[in-house]
Amino acid sequence: MPTLDTAFYDVIIAGAGPVGLFLAGELRLAGVSVLMLEQAEHPNTALKSLPFGLRGLSVPTIESLDRRDLLDEIQERSPRRETPANAHWMQQKCAPGGHFAGIPFFCDQIDTAQWPYRLPGAVGSMAADMASIEAVLARRATRLGATIRRSCGFETFEESDAGVIVRAGGEMFAGRWLVGCDGGRSAVRKAAGVAFTGTNPEFTGYSAQVVLADPSVLTPGRHYTPAGMYNYAAPGTIAMVDFDGGVSHRIIPSRDHIEAVLRKVSSADVSIISLEIATTWTDRAYQATMYRRNRVLLAGDAAHVHSPLGGQGLNLGLGDAMNLGWKLAATIRGDAPDALLDTYASERQPVGAQILDWSRAQVALMRPSASSRALEAIVRDVIATGDGATYFAERVWGVGLRYDLGESHPLAGRSAPDFEFADGSRVNEHLRAGRGLLLDFSAGSVLQWLPGEWVDRIAYVSTTPHERMGIQAALIRPDGIIAWACEEAPSCAEVQEVMRRWFGAPENSA
Repeated sequence: MPTLDTAFYDVIIAGAGPVGLFLAGELRLAGVSVLMLEQAEHPNTALKSLPFGLRGLSVPTIESLDRRDLLDEIQERSPRRETPANAHWMQQKCAPGGHFAGIPFFCDQIDTAQWPYRLPGAVGSMAADMASIEAVLARRATRLGATIRRSCGFETFEESDAGVIVRAGGEMFAGRWLVGCDGGRSAVRKAAGVAFTGTNPEFTGYSAQVVLADPSVLTPGRHYTPAGMYNYAAPGTIAMVDFDGGVSHRIIPSRDHIEAVLRKVSSADVSIISLEIATTWTDRAYQATMYRRNRVLLAGDAAHVHSPLGGQGLNLGLGDAMNLGWKLAATIRGDAPDALLDTYASERQPVGAQILDWSRAQVALMRPSASSRALEAIVRDVIATGDGATYFAERVWGVGLRYDLGESHPLAGRSAPDFEFADGSRVNEHLRAGRGLLLDFSAGSVLQWLPGEWVDRIAYVSTTPHERMGIQAALIRPDGIIAWACEEAPSCAEVQEVMRRWFGAPENSA
């Protein structure tokens, strides 16, 4: 018989990867108890370190990390731009801003004036390795009081009106809610009976570190060939795609297999002396048909999988965690307005679907066919223009993200600008406690009565920023999204109504 853990947790999270860890930190920041169940005994693997663990962080991810005071620590661990993992991009004529199916766009072509909802100069990018990201997020989660149980993989669960009983690692755990952050083959999703639908793979992708008999046989950089694609960074870092329908995914790639595929896609007489590390991946693009089923929620790869092209997967999952954390915590505390938790799925599912289509579009450009090469040439022409580069940057960097909140103001539903105030503080710094933020740029003339009523849920700033972008007041959610903004002094009734919509009734309301 499995043993029963006598503790009762508010939230049980299956999976202690970056999405689960970030979510655990968000929940603990809001004061709810968290147990994390992780199958792996140790957090680190070679694939999480450089060069294969390198991940580009989107603007929403960078802003989220800054809003939780994690950005500086991750930046300190960030790899230098000239590391072998991205050295081929450094051969470009100027600084690349990213790419679409390997077609680069450049920073000097991007017209940020086309993004009036962002402060001037507020867009940037960075990269970090997965091992460092997970280490920072794990320290935060444990520092805030989350419990992490390793070598304790999720098996199954039972659900009732009161909560869930989870079986994992030969033990039983009880909690109010279960969140699956356990990857693309999510056992939580399967146990909950949530369908996973989408498009099947067209290729098997490989990432490998090898020792070549003659490194000069391959030309550094990304190359499309009649048989697929390969990307080579000397002396032995290789990524390649073989359009085989994904049949070789999940195999344990041998030296002979990697060499055979490399010869096929490169058409070069290349020989591999030894294989140091290798992994496979595909362009399978699937999404959960629902992100919540009763007391079970899904986030990260458990909710959506796609190819790693463009580096969107980690960013998409961290966005799920940032969106879900404060909503689930408010629901558990009992101060959430009706249907707040339902907005997690209504906001994040369309974002996930859009990213899946973005991935599929890149695959269409990579196919080894005459039509794809013709389409690639057209996209290269478009991306080389100012408007084209700006469009692709907006999509790749994530700066165009906007939730439909039913508000007419152009800032509503977007990431809050990081306004800087006269005292030197910034909006992001005021969000670090995980509360909402009410901005009053009328020097307290209208809204000064509100903080006392919602003091535990909402911070209040009454001052004038250096740049106000034409607004008089704004309500920012704990995840940094503007829930409401206005350009004229609002009435107290107007502000009170929108605050109730997102944060429930004040403590002293009748």
